[in-house]
Amino acid sequence: MSQSTAPHSRDLQGPPSLGRRAFFAALALTATLTPAFAQPPDAAGFAKYIADQWPVAQAKGITRPTFDAATKGLHYDPKIAAHTERQAEFSLSISAYLAGAVIPSRIEAGRALYAKERDTLARARETYGVDAGAIMGAWGVETEFGAFFGGENVLSALATLGYIHYQGDLGRDELIAAMKIVQAGDEPPSGMRGSWAGAMGQPQFMPTSYLEYAVDFDGDGRRDIWKSNADSLGSIAHFLYRHDWTPDLPWAVEVTLPAGYNYEPGDFTGAAKFAEFAAKGVRAADASALPRQGAARLYMPAGAQGPILLVTHNFDVIKTYNNSNAYVLAVGLLGDAVVGRGKLRTPWPKSERALSREEVKSVQSLLKSHGLEIGEIDGRAGPKLEQAVRAFQFEQGLTPDGYAGRALLARLKSAS
Repeated sequence: MSQSTAPHSRDLQGPPSLGRRAFFAALALTATLTPAFAQPPDAAGFAKYIADQWPVAQAKGITRPTFDAATKGLHYDPKIAAHTERQAEFSLSISAYLAGAVIPSRIEAGRALYAKERDTLARARETYGVDAGAIMGAWGVETEFGAFFGGENVLSALATLGYIHYQGDLGRDELIAAMKIVQAGDEPPSGMRGSWAGAMGQPQFMPTSYLEYAVDFDGDGRRDIWKSNADSLGSIAHFLYRHDWTPDLPWAVEVTLPAGYNYEPGDFTGAAKFAEFAAKGVRAADASALPRQGAARLYMPAGAQGPILLVTHNFDVIKTYNNSNAYVLAVGLLGDAVVGRGKLRTPWPKSERALSREEVKSVQSLLKSHGLEIGEIDGRAGPKLEQAVRAFQFEQGLTPDGYAGRALLARLKSAS
């Protein structure tokens, strides 16, 4: 996900469905200051770095008064730098991940706000065509429906990230984008609060994404994603709309497959129509009719023994908010629960355990030894790994669920 299209840098923020408060607490416990960042740098060096940004900011249209106001009192924050050095490593199964996201208290809070913001959500649907469930799901997973979006001074955080040159020029570029927000009068420097990574407000937009996607949905002349629920909900809807949300298309439908289902490679491409799946005996798990329009693909997040979904283009649109299947499931399932669409009917496998990073590396290495393309052997699951697993499963006559679990690892070892 490029920073120009993602609302925030998820590489900097970690798993959102753990909850912002819990995640930042975990980081605080696990982050250790390395010698390079244990002490603040030379004050003159940091001040020079800030001063050196003036020509760059000026070239981007920032006025001197705005630059001075935005940089006044900025300081190097060693806590921010520490987060970049060591982040908590989470190794959770899909079911455990979702157990921290789609919880009764969050659903209850979401339902209360859904009732309160029904008119705003209806207007967002009318304006952008985006389903209320997707908006509420993203709002809830990101910031507990605006209850917790981080208390860091975003300008200082970005200045620190820029000074240590973390992820190249990201910090500097986002700092200048934040200055544009100040210059437009949308938010003063003191009000720009968010995560240590610079993600701001209730939707957790980075400054560049704020400039492109934030909207003034309450009509007061400001795009206030910190205090205005209307602006926050409208901005989430606008983001999804701009990433090609398809109106009246579900993000996913839980299904059951007939006995002896004949898996075909085309089932997993997203090109097959719902009607084609219905013709092969696929049925909605709640016994309702499958959608008449639209295409989908099979997705088995915990393997063939867990819930089986037909996911659509809108699944991928949600994924542009955070490039993680688990995140999309959290958003979709939370949103469905909030707006009253129910929950998954198939239980998650009780024996499911996420592979460790080293085990994922083993899977990648073994698949590569079978001549399959897996990309970098980095211990991270992703689309390439899923495709390679499925290709191996087709080759071996296994159910091609694309799931890299313990059984798959054992089969790979025995086939080597």
